[in-house]
Amino acid sequence: MGKNYKIVFRKSAEKQLLKLPKETARNILKQIQSLSTNPVPSRSKKMAGFDNVFRLRFRNYRIIYRHEKDELIIEIIKIGHRQNIYK
Repeated sequence: MGKNYKIVFRKSAEKQLLKLPKETARNILKQIQSLSTNPVPSRSKKMAGFDNVFRLRFRNYRIIYRHEKDELIIEIIKIGHRQNIYK
């Protein structure tokens, strides 16, 4: 590929990340940073009913993000525990 995507956070996703335990947040950030070189890893799943919106699992947490191919942007929409993320 060779293209690096810019990662942007919605304000709400940023707040959700800051509320997590430090070690969990650090690991989730590593997962998010890996999206800049591989925006749709094999372990991500497309969200039904949405254009270019994907879910990435990390232990009991989920990262919901939008992949904008034309603009080379990954927008982090939501971060949270799997019990609450889809509400």
